Amino acid sequence: MNPFYRNIPILAFSQAMMMSANSLMITASALVGYALAEDKSLATLPLAAGFVAVMLTSIPAAILMHRIGRKHGFILATLFGIGGAGLATWSILDGYFWGFVAASSVMGMYNGFANYYRFAAADSVNEPLKGRAISFIMAGGVIAAFVGPNLANVSRDWISSAEFAGSYAAIIVLHLLTTGVLSFLKLPRGADDQVDAGPPPRPLAQIARQPKYIIALICGTLGYGVMSLVMTATPLAMDHHAHHFDDTSFVISWHVLGMFAPSFFTGFLIERFGLHAILRVGALFGFACVAINLGGNSVWHFWSALFLLGLSWNFLFIGATTLLTQTYEPSEKARTQASNDFAVFTTVTLASLSAGALQHNFGWEMVNVGVLPLLTIIWLAVVVLGKIQAPAKT
Repeated sequence: MNPFYRNIPILAFSQAMMMSANSLMITASALVGYALAEDKSLATLPLAAGFVAVMLTSIPAAILMHRIGRKHGFILATLFGIGGAGLATWSILDGYFWGFVAASSVMGMYNGFANYYRFAAADSVNEPLKGRAISFIMAGGVIAAFVGPNLANVSRDWISSAEFAGSYAAIIVLHLLTTGVLSFLKLPRGADDQVDAGPPPRPLAQIARQPKYIIALICGTLGYGVMSLVMTATPLAMDHHAHHFDDTSFVISWHVLGMFAPSFFTGFLIERFGLHAILRVGALFGFACVAINLGGNSVWHFWSALFLLGLSWNFLFIGATTLLTQTYEPSEKARTQASNDFAVFTTVTLASLSAGALQHNFGWEMVNVGVLPLLTIIWLAVVVLGKIQAPAKT
């Protein structure tokens, strides 16, 4: 069977389960942290700890999967997800804030491996299909838009003695499903990272000096950072403005939908209009999100702004990932992909960690004003990409 048709659905499902768990945590984590922490400015620390773990795991995960294969690495990682969710459930029941922080870190280790789903898909197909393969993997997150926040809402009182303990217990089931599905994965030789193909690898510093690498890094890291900062602060901001949790889960659902629903056609849009156009529109969506958030605090404002924020992330992240695949040879993919994801999740960690402090100490408006310089840098990088690609169009 064609690897595209066999592996893409498996990886897309695994991505959907990962993002369902993540969107559940995005919906509930800050509220759980706020309830458990004595210092309320640390409410987003558990979510930030998860991103720290992703950051620290990204390079070791790439090295390990280079040796044992991506399939075995992905299956091994689900054990971290299961263990972390179990620890989170216990910590909520026990009222132990630092245990909840540790649990988020363990679940973040799983994500450090699972973030390579998109690269596994891209490396298993020919060049013209890479953007489409990445896009379809990210489309698996459409399921997460409905499963994650709604599962958080439905399951938060499953264990009556501790709100949201049942939600984290439900994450265990999601990871068990992923383990079973990944057992059917059959990646082509080379895409599984057990062999090196092509010419000897260049030094990473030489790869990182390429203009396309730099632009991909800027769009991927800052685009994800903007999304993480605003998204992480949203549940706290909505709670501050006395919106019901049902409204918060509704907003997060539509935000996650905005993140992943376009993935069904983002790859085709890249093929049709080019990376430059898609990245430019992604930056514009980010500016529009900030403008709406600064315009009011109604549920409609949160809903429309977070939906646009999701669209912005989708175009910037898929566009940046596709651009990154143009900067390395097969023998260089492990180090290049690892360095990219390390930088991405370093930025995401700083953004999510600062979100709680910014929201608590300065308010929702400052959270949004704070991302404007990052969006401006993205815009300038996209302008440079347009100038680089212009000669190829003449």
